[in-house]
Amino acid sequence: MNIMLFHSTYGLRPAVEAAAERLRGAGHEVWTPDLFEGRVFDSVEAGRAYRDEVGLDELLKRAVLAAAPLSERGLVYAGFSLGAAFAQNLALGDEKARGLLLLHGTFEIAEDASVDELPVQLHVADPDAFEPHDWLTAWYLRMGKAGADVEVHRYPGAGHLYTDPDLADYDEEAAERTWRVALGFLETLAER
Repeated sequence: MNIMLFHSTYGLRPAVEAAAERLRGAGHEVWTPDLFEGRVFDSVEAGRAYRDEVGLDELLKRAVLAAAPLSERGLVYAGFSLGAAFAQNLALGDEKARGLLLLHGTFEIAEDASVDELPVQLHVADPDAFEPHDWLTAWYLRMGKAGADVEVHRYPGAGHLYTDPDLADYDEEAAERTWRVALGFLETLAER
């Protein structure tokens, strides 16, 4: 599969590159665009301040510019937290999208969003202060209404970015289970 993997509010950290290498090791071609243009942050607050300074529209534009030359290949869009928001936006707008892999995040869905049974897999901590239960329930229903085929995997007791070994949220067991399930999801997409 061809995978466009977007980083979180922390920027293009070693954990994102390690995730890309894990995916490449499973036979996938992976791109990791740097939407923050080299900036990496040590806290969510600093990353959010940069996000707000640049603006979501500009960051989305950077994501579109990174993906556009490759979308003819039929991309699987993937992302961590904030990067999941960009992945979701692009997948819902790309008729050639093969799938959507969301790690630690979701985003609003336009009322007129429509996809043809787009396979979607979400991995999220439970509970997650950034992805509360009410929000996730509404998101799930809206994705289904848009025509997506959605799977949600919750990880009780894990922190928000539990797949990043350099952060306090890290949960090795939840991270390994996430990657095992995600790689299986990608295998099923390759068989379609």
